[in-house]
Amino acid sequence: MANEAPRPFRYPVPELGALPEDIRARILAVQEKAGFVPNVFLLLARRPEEFRAFVAYHDALMEKREGLTAAEREMIVVAVSAAHSCQYCVVAHGAILRVRAKDPQVADLVATNYRKAGLLPRQRAMLDYALKVATQSHLVGDEDHQALAQAGFTEDEAWDIGAIAAFFSMSNRLANATDLRPNPEFHMLGRR
Repeated sequence: MANEAPRPFRYPVPELGALPEDIRARILAVQEKAGFVPNVFLLLARRPEEFRAFVAYHDALMEKREGLTAAEREMIVVAVSAAHSCQYCVVAHGAILRVRAKDPQVADLVATNYRKAGLLPRQRAMLDYALKVATQSHLVGDEDHQALAQAGFTEDEAWDIGAIAAFFSMSNRLANATDLRPNPEFHMLGRR
C-alpha cells in the first residue's frame, strides 16, 4: 500500500457551479444515479466541447440496447482497457461490468486474462476481435470478420465491437496521459 493516495487529476478541474448548464445537469444526473461523480466527468468538463463530443459518442456506443448486451459492451471496455494498462477504465468499467453481468468476479477475470476467464465461445470471439482492433488494427482482415460471423455476430454488432474497442483505446490513452485515477467508490460496486 502506498503511503499517500495519488491525486485524481493532473489538470485542474472546474467548479461544478461554473460549468455550462447542460454539462452541470449531466454531471448531477450521474451523481444522483451513482451516488458520486466519476472523476472522468470532472476532468473532461474542463473542456466543454470535448466533454459534449466524448459523452455523445460514448452514449451512442454504450447505451444502445439492440445487438450486444450491456454486459458485453462493458466486457469489451474492460479487456481493451486492461491491454492498455488503463487503471481508471479497468476499475470504473469493471464495476459497471460486475453490476450489468450480475457477477462479482467477471471483471477481475476479464481484466487479468480474458482468454482464461471461462467465457462463452461467443464472448471470447468478441474479445479476440476487440483486442485486435485495439492493439493491431492494421492486421484486421476478412478472417476476423468471418470469425465474428461464425460466432453469431451480425455486421452491426461487429461494427459496435470495433467502435467500442477504438473509442476506449482513445479514452485509455487520454486517461493515462492525464493520470486520471478511479474514484474509491468504484472498487466495491457489484461485489456483493
